[in-house]
Amino acid sequence: MHYGRVYHYIERINELSFFGEGEFMGEELSKALEIHKFTWNLFGHEVQVSESIIVMWIIMAFLIITAYVLTRNLQTVPKGKQIIAEAFVEFMNNFGKTNIGHHYKLFTPYLGTVLLFLGMANIISIFNIIPNPEQLYEITGLGFFEKLPAIHMRPPTKDINITASFAIITILFVLFAGIRVKKLSGWLKSFADPMPIMIPFKILDYFIRPMSLCFRLFGNILGAYIIMELANAAFAFAFPAALSIYFDLFDGGLQAYIFVFLTSMYLAEAIE
Repeated sequence: MHYGRVYHYIERINELSFFGEGEFMGEELSKALEIHKFTWNLFGHEVQVSESIIVMWIIMAFLIITAYVLTRNLQTVPKGKQIIAEAFVEFMNNFGKTNIGHHYKLFTPYLGTVLLFLGMANIISIFNIIPNPEQLYEITGLGFFEKLPAIHMRPPTKDINITASFAIITILFVLFAGIRVKKLSGWLKSFADPMPIMIPFKILDYFIRPMSLCFRLFGNILGAYIIMELANAAFAFAFPAALSIYFDLFDGGLQAYIFVFLTSMYLAEAIE
Protein backbone atom coordinates (compact mmCIF):
# COMPACT_ATOMS: atom_id res chain seq x y z
CA MET A 1 0.00 0.00 0.00
CA HIS A 2 1.14 3.60 -0.60
CA TYR A 3 1.31 6.28 2.05
CA GLY A 4 2.43 9.03 -0.37
CA ARG A 5 2.57 12.11 1.77
CA VAL A 6 3.53 10.15 4.88
CA TYR A 7 6.70 8.89 3.23
CA HIS A 8 7.40 12.41 1.98
CA TYR A 9 7.46 13.54 5.61
CA ILE A 10 9.69 10.60 6.50
CA GLU A 11 12.20 11.75 3.87
CA ARG A 12 12.06 15.25 5.31
CA ILE A 13 12.76 13.85 8.78
CA ASN A 14 15.80 12.06 7.37
CA GLU A 15 17.08 15.33 5.91
CA LEU A 16 16.68 17.22 9.18
CA SER A 17 18.85 16.89 12.25
CA PHE A 18 16.58 16.48 15.24
CA PHE A 19 18.96 16.29 18.20
CA GLY A 20 21.25 14.44 15.78
CA GLU A 21 18.78 11.59 15.36
CA GLY A 22 16.66 12.64 12.38
CA GLU A 23 17.84 9.77 10.20
CA PHE A 24 17.25 7.27 13.00
CA MET A 25 13.71 8.56 13.52
CA GLY A 26 12.95 8.29 9.82
CA GLU A 27 14.19 4.70 9.64
CA GLU A 28 12.23 3.69 12.75
CA LEU A 29 9.06 5.31 11.46
CA SER A 30 9.44 3.63 8.07
CA LYS A 31 9.69 0.25 9.80
CA ALA A 32 6.66 1.00 11.95
CA LEU A 33 4.52 1.92 8.94
CA GLU A 34 5.31 -1.26 7.03
CA ILE A 35 2.58 -3.89 6.83
CA HIS A 36 4.51 -6.96 7.93
CA LYS A 37 3.54 -10.30 6.42
CA PHE A 38 4.26 -13.83 7.57
CA THR A 39 4.33 -16.89 5.35
CA TRP A 40 2.86 -20.11 6.74
CA ASN A 41 2.85 -23.54 5.18
CA LEU A 42 -0.75 -24.79 5.19
CA PHE A 43 -1.34 -28.28 3.75
CA GLY A 44 1.58 -27.86 1.40
CA HIS A 45 0.57 -24.35 0.28
CA GLU A 46 2.30 -21.15 1.31
CA VAL A 47 -0.18 -18.69 2.78
CA GLN A 48 0.73 -15.08 3.53
CA VAL A 49 -0.92 -13.48 6.56
CA SER A 50 -0.36 -9.85 7.48
CA GLU A 51 0.48 -8.74 10.99
CA SER A 52 -2.78 -6.76 11.04
CA ILE A 53 -4.79 -9.97 10.58
CA ILE A 54 -2.89 -11.76 13.34
CA VAL A 55 -3.48 -8.87 15.75
CA MET A 56 -7.18 -8.99 14.83
CA TRP A 57 -7.24 -12.73 15.68
CA ILE A 58 -5.70 -11.91 19.06
CA ILE A 59 -8.35 -9.23 19.69
CA MET A 60 -11.16 -11.59 18.66
CA ALA A 61 -9.84 -14.32 20.96
CA PHE A 62 -9.61 -11.84 23.85
CA LEU A 63 -13.17 -10.56 23.31
CA ILE A 64 -14.63 -14.06 22.98
CA ILE A 65 -12.93 -15.25 26.17
CA THR A 66 -13.93 -12.08 28.03
CA ALA A 67 -17.56 -12.40 26.88
CA TYR A 68 -17.60 -16.05 28.01
CA VAL A 69 -16.18 -15.21 31.43
CA LEU A 70 -18.56 -12.27 32.00
CA THR A 71 -21.69 -14.21 30.96
CA ARG A 72 -21.09 -17.51 32.77
CA ASN A 73 -23.71 -18.52 35.34
CA LEU A 74 -26.00 -15.56 34.76
CA GLN A 75 -28.22 -14.70 37.70
CA THR A 76 -31.63 -13.00 37.87
CA VAL A 77 -30.15 -10.45 40.23
CA PRO A 78 -26.82 -9.39 38.68
CA LYS A 79 -23.71 -9.18 40.81
CA GLY A 80 -19.96 -9.12 40.34
CA LYS A 81 -18.74 -9.54 36.78
CA GLN A 82 -22.30 -9.85 35.45
CA ILE A 83 -22.86 -6.18 36.32
CA ILE A 84 -20.10 -5.20 33.85
CA ALA A 85 -21.73 -7.13 31.01
CA GLU A 86 -25.21 -5.81 31.78
CA ALA A 87 -23.95 -2.24 32.09
CA PHE A 88 -22.48 -2.41 28.58
CA VAL A 89 -25.65 -4.00 27.17
CA GLU A 90 -27.75 -1.31 28.82
CA PHE A 91 -25.47 1.41 27.43
CA MET A 92 -25.80 0.02 23.89
CA ASN A 93 -29.57 -0.35 24.21
CA ASN A 94 -29.90 3.27 25.31
CA PHE A 95 -27.54 4.33 22.54
CA GLY A 96 -29.56 2.42 19.93
CA LYS A 97 -32.90 3.65 21.27
CA THR A 98 -31.72 7.26 21.07
CA ASN A 99 -30.10 7.12 17.64
CA ILE A 100 -32.06 4.43 15.76
CA GLY A 101 -35.55 4.34 17.26
CA HIS A 102 -37.93 1.52 18.09
CA HIS A 103 -36.14 -1.02 15.84
CA TYR A 104 -32.96 -0.63 17.87
CA LYS A 105 -32.95 -4.18 19.24
CA LEU A 106 -32.32 -5.57 15.75
CA PHE A 107 -29.08 -3.64 15.34
CA THR A 108 -27.50 -2.93 18.73
CA PRO A 109 -25.74 -6.35 18.89
CA TYR A 110 -23.84 -5.43 15.70
CA LEU A 111 -23.09 -1.90 16.91
CA GLY A 112 -21.90 -3.16 20.29
CA THR A 113 -19.61 -5.74 18.68
CA VAL A 114 -18.08 -3.16 16.34
CA LEU A 115 -17.59 -0.69 19.20
CA LEU A 116 -15.77 -3.26 21.33
CA PHE A 117 -13.64 -4.54 18.47
CA LEU A 118 -12.63 -1.15 17.06
CA GLY A 119 -12.06 0.25 20.53
CA MET A 120 -9.69 -2.62 21.31
CA ALA A 121 -8.03 -2.44 17.87
CA ASN A 122 -7.41 1.30 18.15
CA ILE A 123 -5.78 1.18 21.59
CA ILE A 124 -3.84 -2.08 21.12
CA SER A 125 -0.51 -0.20 21.05
CA ILE A 126 -0.60 0.20 24.82
CA PHE A 127 -0.02 -3.55 25.10
CA ASN A 128 3.40 -3.28 23.45
CA ILE A 129 4.82 -3.42 26.96
CA ILE A 130 4.19 -7.19 26.74
CA PRO A 131 7.31 -8.88 25.27
CA ASN A 132 6.83 -10.32 21.78
CA PRO A 133 8.16 -13.81 20.88
CA GLU A 134 11.47 -12.39 19.61
CA GLN A 135 12.07 -10.59 22.92
CA LEU A 136 10.96 -13.64 24.93
CA TYR A 137 13.50 -15.75 23.05
CA GLU A 138 16.25 -13.25 23.85
CA ILE A 139 15.23 -13.29 27.52
CA THR A 140 14.67 -17.02 28.01
CA GLY A 141 16.72 -18.62 25.25
CA LEU A 142 13.88 -21.13 24.67
CA GLY A 143 13.70 -22.36 21.08
CA PHE A 144 9.89 -22.48 21.25
CA PHE A 145 9.67 -18.68 21.13
CA GLU A 146 12.14 -18.47 18.25
CA LYS A 147 9.70 -20.37 16.01
CA LEU A 148 6.81 -18.02 16.72
CA PRO A 149 6.28 -14.93 14.50
CA ALA A 150 7.53 -11.69 16.07
CA ILE A 151 4.17 -9.93 16.39
CA HIS A 152 4.09 -6.28 17.42
CA MET A 153 0.87 -4.91 18.87
CA ARG A 154 0.24 -2.21 16.29
CA PRO A 155 -3.31 -0.95 15.58
CA PRO A 156 -4.70 -3.02 12.68
CA THR A 157 -6.82 0.03 11.82
CA LYS A 158 -3.72 1.84 10.56
CA ASP A 159 -3.96 -0.61 7.65
CA ILE A 160 -6.37 0.84 5.09
CA ASN A 161 -7.35 -2.68 4.01
CA ILE A 162 -8.82 -3.27 7.48
CA THR A 163 -10.75 0.01 7.67
CA ALA A 164 -12.04 -0.52 4.11
CA SER A 165 -13.30 -3.97 5.11
CA PHE A 166 -15.16 -2.54 8.11
CA ALA A 167 -16.66 0.22 5.97
CA ILE A 168 -17.88 -2.24 3.33
CA ILE A 169 -19.38 -4.58 5.94
CA THR A 170 -21.10 -1.62 7.58
CA ILE A 171 -22.70 -0.30 4.39
CA LEU A 172 -23.87 -3.82 3.51
CA PHE A 173 -25.40 -4.04 6.98
CA VAL A 174 -27.17 -0.72 6.37
CA LEU A 175 -28.54 -2.14 3.09
CA PHE A 176 -29.73 -5.25 4.92
CA ALA A 177 -31.37 -3.10 7.60
CA GLY A 178 -33.34 -1.06 5.07
CA ILE A 179 -34.61 -4.18 3.29
CA ARG A 180 -35.25 -6.01 6.58
CA VAL A 181 -37.48 -3.25 7.99
CA LYS A 182 -39.07 -1.76 4.86
CA LYS A 183 -39.13 -4.90 2.73
CA LEU A 184 -37.60 -4.75 -0.75
CA SER A 185 -40.39 -2.76 -2.35
CA GLY A 186 -40.47 -0.13 0.39
CA TRP A 187 -36.69 0.15 0.40
CA LEU A 188 -36.61 0.74 -3.38
CA LYS A 189 -39.36 3.36 -3.13
CA SER A 190 -37.35 5.23 -0.49
CA PHE A 191 -34.80 6.20 -3.14
CA ALA A 192 -37.44 8.43 -4.76
CA ASP A 193 -38.39 10.11 -1.48
CA PRO A 194 -39.22 13.00 -1.38
CA MET A 195 -38.94 13.30 -5.17
CA PRO A 196 -37.52 11.14 -8.01
CA ILE A 197 -34.69 13.59 -8.68
CA MET A 198 -33.06 12.33 -5.45
CA ILE A 199 -32.52 8.80 -6.84
CA PRO A 200 -28.97 9.30 -8.22
CA PHE A 201 -27.86 11.14 -5.07
CA LYS A 202 -29.17 8.43 -2.76
CA ILE A 203 -27.47 5.77 -4.85
CA LEU A 204 -24.24 7.76 -4.71
CA ASP A 205 -24.55 7.88 -0.91
CA TYR A 206 -23.97 4.12 -0.74
CA PHE A 207 -20.55 4.64 -2.33
CA ILE A 208 -19.52 7.86 -0.60
CA ARG A 209 -20.41 6.76 2.93
CA PRO A 210 -18.15 3.69 3.10
CA MET A 211 -15.28 5.76 1.68
CA SER A 212 -15.90 8.39 4.35
CA LEU A 213 -15.99 5.78 7.14
CA CYS A 214 -12.86 4.09 5.80
CA PHE A 215 -10.65 7.15 5.38
CA ARG A 216 -11.82 8.92 8.55
CA LEU A 217 -10.90 5.95 10.74
CA PHE A 218 -7.71 5.16 8.81
CA GLY A 219 -6.47 8.76 8.75
CA ASN A 220 -7.06 9.45 12.43
CA ILE A 221 -5.52 6.22 13.69
CA LEU A 222 -2.54 6.45 11.33
CA GLY A 223 -1.96 10.08 12.29
CA ALA A 224 -2.02 9.29 16.02
CA TYR A 225 0.25 6.30 15.45
CA ILE A 226 2.80 8.41 13.55
CA ILE A 227 2.85 11.03 16.31
CA MET A 228 3.44 8.35 18.96
CA GLU A 229 6.23 6.73 16.94
CA LEU A 230 7.95 10.10 16.53
CA ALA A 231 7.52 10.82 20.25
CA ASN A 232 8.95 7.42 21.16
CA ALA A 233 11.96 8.00 18.90
CA ALA A 234 12.63 11.56 20.10
CA PHE A 235 11.70 11.44 23.78
CA ALA A 236 11.79 7.78 24.74
CA PHE A 237 11.91 8.43 28.49
CA ALA A 238 9.94 11.66 28.81
CA PHE A 239 6.62 12.43 27.11
CA PRO A 240 5.40 9.25 25.32
CA ALA A 241 3.52 7.89 28.34
CA ALA A 242 1.57 11.15 28.77
CA LEU A 243 0.92 11.47 25.03
CA SER A 244 -0.25 7.85 24.92
CA ILE A 245 -3.16 8.69 27.23
CA TYR A 246 -4.53 10.98 24.52
CA PHE A 247 -3.36 9.51 21.21
CA ASP A 248 -3.73 5.83 22.11
CA LEU A 249 -6.52 5.70 24.68
CA PHE A 250 -8.71 8.78 24.25
CA ASP A 251 -8.38 9.23 20.49
CA GLY A 252 -8.59 5.48 19.84
CA GLY A 253 -11.79 5.15 21.87
CA LEU A 254 -13.23 8.31 20.34
CA GLN A 255 -12.67 7.11 16.76
CA ALA A 256 -14.37 3.79 17.54
CA TYR A 257 -17.35 5.66 19.01
CA ILE A 258 -17.56 8.03 16.00
CA PHE A 259 -17.54 5.06 13.60
CA VAL A 260 -20.43 3.41 15.50
CA PHE A 261 -22.32 6.70 15.88
CA LEU A 262 -22.19 7.37 12.13
CA THR A 263 -23.27 3.79 11.46
CA SER A 264 -26.29 4.30 13.73
CA MET A 265 -27.19 7.48 11.82
CA TYR A 266 -27.03 5.62 8.51
CA LEU A 267 -29.18 2.83 9.97
CA ALA A 268 -31.76 5.29 11.25
CA GLU A 269 -31.99 6.94 7.84
CA ALA A 270 -32.25 3.58 6.05
CA ILE A 271 -35.19 2.32 8.15
CA GLU A 272 -37.13 5.54 8.79
